[in-house]
Amino acid sequence: MPAGNVSFVKDFVILGFPGLQPHYYGLVSAVLFLVYVFTIVGNAVFFASFVMTRSLQKPVYYCIINLVVCDVLFSTTTLPKIIGRYWFQDGTISFLGCFLQMFFVHYFGSVTACLLAVMAIDRYAAICFPLRYHSIMTNRNAFILILGSWLLGLIGPLMMIIRAYPLPYCASNSIVHCYCDHIAITTLACTDREEYSYPAFIHAMIVLLGSLAVIVFSYCTIIVAVLRISSAQGRLKTFSTCSPQLIIIALFFLPRCFNYLSSNINIKFSTDLRLVIIMMYSLLPPMINPLIYCLRTDEVKKVLIKKLKRKKIDIKSVKT
Repeated sequence: MPAGNVSFVKDFVILGFPGLQPHYYGLVSAVLFLVYVFTIVGNAVFFASFVMTRSLQKPVYYCIINLVVCDVLFSTTTLPKIIGRYWFQDGTISFLGCFLQMFFVHYFGSVTACLLAVMAIDRYAAICFPLRYHSIMTNRNAFILILGSWLLGLIGPLMMIIRAYPLPYCASNSIVHCYCDHIAITTLACTDREEYSYPAFIHAMIVLLGSLAVIVFSYCTIIVAVLRISSAQGRLKTFSTCSPQLIIIALFFLPRCFNYLSSNINIKFSTDLRLVIIMMYSLLPPMINPLIYCLRTDEVKKVLIKKLKRKKIDIKSVKT
């Protein structure tokens, strides 16, 4: 193409689900808005309980509260724009804004993977070394691991931005996705994207599989330790302390690994189905996680029940 005829992209348009009929736009935007509201409210309740309850201020809950922050920030990064796309028919996002969104999408995803690995290490220390747990997982050590997760998560997204931002974008500006991510953006570049896609794929696998390797090792060791417990009740009680983390880990890792692998071994889905899968594993865990923390963690459940009973007593005393 002659240089004089090249027209470079100044902004992008997020299309969302390309096969969605316009008369469903209102319904989809309402559903996404409710997902966002439930995510914010649910995580805010847990955050408030953590701040106001001294018994929850311990290493495992420091990990969870960072996961809460990550979930809220991820949802706030992605949902408002796609809600606006269907609510106000406005999917335009600036060139810089799209790359910022891409950075935060991958950054919060990387941090979440690392935090889940830290949570697995915490359970490993608690179950395999119960007498030394409080000396191993001190607040200081938990802070170092959590800070390391936030810092380690920066490497990959920064690499993606540095490599993708200077590329020439002179073709279509329509992003067939619900938010800006690396694959969706670099597909629009007027150059061969293979040399850019493979490093990003390798980084994704290192983050996902590296964190998953730590988690699998931790829980395999935990299973061996639990099976040595003589009483069935003791085994069940010990396993129950791990169930919230295992549910969260499964919701996060399994669909992501499937999506990354399927896209690189040529398993074909329709575009709309692929986007539905991506949106489900991206947005449902931040909404569901607070329920898992509260309903599957006895300590949190007791705190919430205690607060609810106290509120009922206060309401009755006001009425009388």
